[in-house]
Amino acid sequence: MQRTLPAHLYGDPAAYARERTGVFGQTWLFLGHEAEAPEPGDWIATDIAGHRLFAVRGKDGALRAFHNVCRHRAGPLVQGERGTCPGELTCAYHGWRYTLDGRLRSAVGFGPAEGFDPRELGLFGLSLEIWRGLVFVNLAESPSTFSDFIAPLERLVQERGLNIPGPALHRSHRIACDWKVYVENYLESYHISAVHPALAQELGADYRVTVQGDLVIQESVQSGDGPQAGLWGWLWPNLAVNIYRDGAMIERMVPEGPGRTRLDYLFLRDEGPDALRDALDASDRITAEDAGICEAVQANLSAGAYDTGLLSPTQEVGVAWFQSRLSEVHP
Repeated sequence: MQRTLPAHLYGDPAAYARERTGVFGQTWLFLGHEAEAPEPGDWIATDIAGHRLFAVRGKDGALRAFHNVCRHRAGPLVQGERGTCPGELTCAYHGWRYTLDGRLRSAVGFGPAEGFDPRELGLFGLSLEIWRGLVFVNLAESPSTFSDFIAPLERLVQERGLNIPGPALHRSHRIACDWKVYVENYLESYHISAVHPALAQELGADYRVTVQGDLVIQESVQSGDGPQAGLWGWLWPNLAVNIYRDGAMIERMVPEGPGRTRLDYLFLRDEGPDALRDALDASDRITAEDAGICEAVQANLSAGAYDTGLLSPTQEVGVAWFQSRLSEVHP
């Protein structure tokens, strides 16, 4: 029987630092949907575990990703979640200007300096891949092969004949718990009857969890017809692809520091946001229920009485797999 990770890892600054580099600095991370940056100069941005990232559409139509940091004194190139900068990127601090493909165009007002070579001061680039409209980036110098990473999710979508609609609406929520607490809650259905009574009525009795590569699949095989009935794929390290009866939702679980989590929801619906009323009502209810229990768990993990617990080999397969992966970055 597998024991849980020790409680001190949930909210510990040293543990967060190890995860920031050993997890989020080494794998593919969801950035956004390419449809939200359709024209040259359009950009999308986010921050994940303190990594500030963005992708901009070039004049050649290609999306390129960079760290959102100027090479001069670390000013930001873009601010917010999405926008446009026709022609060039400009640092908000001292006005250095970069081409849309990341080259330094002008170190405005810097003056002559020995050894200064603009060719060596382009933006810090990131590997970028697009899957069914979803943009992924990787911070590693030698990233893993994206096709291998995404293969289990692609296979699942193809086998089920599923559709990934276009973007319709964004929402974000902040929760006072470690990101691992929320992810582990997401990866098991054991808590549903106690925490989500309305959702329990929508789901069928035949609920199963399987792990394929970097993907944890949860589904209610004989699901009902409620707005939340469907299939849930969770992709390492922090991305859920929730496909429902009449739409989909991308859920990014973002650590904002030790013991703090931000949930970024991207609702996908070809008919637009006006068709999302039922889905939004259900999402708000379930998120509030999860937030309440996750914050209570975090408080208990921090209280000092609890160190480790046990994982059910039948009910918590996804949690066990997740914790085994995480143990690789913690001594």
